Amino acid sequence: MNRQVLLFVVVLSLDSVLGQVSYSIPEEMSKGHVVGNIAQDLGLEIKRLIAGKARIYTRNNDEYIELNRERGLLLVRERMDREVLCMETALCALHFQIILENPMEFYSVTVQITDINDNAPTFEKTEMNFKISESAVIGAKFVLKKAVDLDVGTNAVQNYELKPSDNFSLKLKNNADGNKNVEMVLQKPLDREKQEQISLVLTAVDGGEPQMSGTMLIVITVLDANDNAPVFTQQTYKATVTENSPKGTIVATVTASDADQGSNGMIRYSSTNTVENVRKIFEVDEERGDVILIGNIDFEKARHFEINLLASDDGGLTDSCKLIVDVQDVNDNKPEINIMSKSTVISEDAHLNTVVTIINVEDQDSNENGIVKCFINLDIPFILKTSSNNIYSLVTDSDLDRERASEYNITVTCSDEGVPSLSSSVTLTLQISDVNDNAPVFERSSYEAYIVENNTPGLSIFTVKARDADWNQNARVSYILEDSSVNGVPVSSYVSVSADSGVIHAVRSFDYEQIKDFHFRVKAQDGGSPPLSSNVTVKIVIQDQNDNPPQVLYPVQTGGSLVAEMVPRAADVGYLVTKVVAVDVDSGQNAWLSYKLQKATDRALFEVGLQNGEIRTIRQVSDKDAVKQRLTVIVEDNGQPSRSATVIVKVAVADSFPEVLSEFTDFTHDKEYNDNLTFYLVLALAVVSFLFITCLVVIISVKIYRWRQSRILYHSSLPVIPYYPPRYSDTLGTGTLPHVYNYEVCRTTDSRKSDCKFGRAGSQNVLIMDPSSTGTMQRIQSEKSILDEPDSPLEVS
Repeated sequence: MNRQVLLFVVVLSLDSVLGQVSYSIPEEMSKGHVVGNIAQDLGLEIKRLIAGKARIYTRNNDEYIELNRERGLLLVRERMDREVLCMETALCALHFQIILENPMEFYSVTVQITDINDNAPTFEKTEMNFKISESAVIGAKFVLKKAVDLDVGTNAVQNYELKPSDNFSLKLKNNADGNKNVEMVLQKPLDREKQEQISLVLTAVDGGEPQMSGTMLIVITVLDANDNAPVFTQQTYKATVTENSPKGTIVATVTASDADQGSNGMIRYSSTNTVENVRKIFEVDEERGDVILIGNIDFEKARHFEINLLASDDGGLTDSCKLIVDVQDVNDNKPEINIMSKSTVISEDAHLNTVVTIINVEDQDSNENGIVKCFINLDIPFILKTSSNNIYSLVTDSDLDRERASEYNITVTCSDEGVPSLSSSVTLTLQISDVNDNAPVFERSSYEAYIVENNTPGLSIFTVKARDADWNQNARVSYILEDSSVNGVPVSSYVSVSADSGVIHAVRSFDYEQIKDFHFRVKAQDGGSPPLSSNVTVKIVIQDQNDNPPQVLYPVQTGGSLVAEMVPRAADVGYLVTKVVAVDVDSGQNAWLSYKLQKATDRALFEVGLQNGEIRTIRQVSDKDAVKQRLTVIVEDNGQPSRSATVIVKVAVADSFPEVLSEFTDFTHDKEYNDNLTFYLVLALAVVSFLFITCLVVIISVKIYRWRQSRILYHSSLPVIPYYPPRYSDTLGTGTLPHVYNYEVCRTTDSRKSDCKFGRAGSQNVLIMDPSSTGTMQRIQSEKSILDEPDSPLEVS
């Protein structure tokens, strides 16, 4: 039998392509038989079927057809019996869908199963008995039971033959539904005396090739006269019954009458239906004519029934009628939700209207009870789009963001319009996969950290931290030090950044006097592809340590000449002899200086200002005071531990220069005397060298110990309370020197060169004696520059 193919494609307004293909094949085809070339009929390539993982979806999971993706063919999977699949339905078809993925597409396929003549007509009983009165009139009809042929169309029962046909002929009556009622008609009067029993053979013949037939024996017993047959009040009765009605419900009552009396007028009712479902659901009360429900009635299985009823008397006369029972639907079936195809993971950068799931909804009820509407929960970025054939597509409706919601539990609820309404629901779990759409974000917009100078290289300064809202590799943050320079030097020679933790380490030991702070940028970069990044500015502030001793600017200590300050003998108490000027390149309290008189020729004659370094007389100068006065002044800062410097100030107490000259000429002799002592000093130095080295080792050990203790205190995060020693004050912002003497120290941040300006009394004299000279004395006025050496750390004017 040739295979018939009917192909038509309907394109719907969905993102996925929906088409329909129909095939027609005969039943009982062997396994592996080709149904059709689905790839060719749909216009698809074989590689599309393979790449899209083409598969067959059926609602009831009974797969009689299989798909060969490699060949693009539909094949018979199991032998199909049309009579088993479709019972009495004339049109028998299999409906299924072919689903493809990436992108999702589905096509509807219908395979019609045509009938072959594989069933012969059969009668329910092999023998049927009649009792007919000999007085039966010619033309009397006797209803015979029809043969049943499971085939349809021309393969079903087409004709009946009755043999022998001496007394009876056969009459076929066509019904509106296409079936035929078989009646045996008396065409010749009966004579019980001639023949008390008649045997006939009824043969049913179908129209198939080859032709098949079935037979039933009819045995007629001739009775005495009964000349009135029962008569129904209607030829057709109609009744309605609600599905799921309880057993025992009386569907309808039929009535027939017989004009005879006695046993010939006693009527019995029966059903002549040969269809099995009718006999299992209905029965007829023989005496009252009630049609009673004895089985479960389901609208979804059968919407109406046709019952053939027979009324017969004891004389064998009969009449027939038809009862049509319509089944009324009730809403007793929930919508059935079937997942045709679904995705469990979708990327957060998926485009709008991306198909996530395709579902099919079926409700076996009818009319309003079978009208289904589906909806999903609100406030989610998805919507349901519907198409024909109760197929819904779940698609994206707005942008997805895994950082706001990494998973959606989507509940699809389908409800019918029955009263009361019935509904079904299914929950779909959808994971949102991450894409790298978030750059790392630092916890602060900028950072500032502090470190004490003279730190150990490799010391951890502090940590920068950035967070990435993405997930997994896209959220893995690495820290990178951006290229820049500090004072022309690459910043990488100052600090380094740990790529994993963001810890910033010092690469070198910092010196506050060289650099007080610097800036650089740190970049945080994630591990996505392509990577995203952000940066932040970091400021490192160097904190001062007391690592520089005071430097004496005046008086200048020279090796080639001797400088002395001259004090007249008439000087009063408080006379300003000179002023020791010193600076400390440290800052804060480490640069606060104090002056003390360590040694003096006459400690009762001079004193040094604690804060300003001024040397003044503390009593009246007398003639008994020596002309040559030697003062040793120590200058200390306020650091912990403190550092100091000493300076020797030579003072000449005299009223005239000749007097001073006579006394200071002895300085040359003293120098010659000191030269004689050099040999002995070198010898003494050699003796104590070993002791000096030992002491040096001890001192270095103590220094390291104290430095480590100070580092521990610095990292302890305890508040720093500045300490101001007693009698220290900062007068009008001029440091440790009083404003009344009008001096000024100006320092720059990048060198040790400063300007020092101060004024002195007009009567103050400076005596400079050069031992190598001829004894000429030079008088220098106070207006002239005292410190004029180009290499001096401060310039005085």
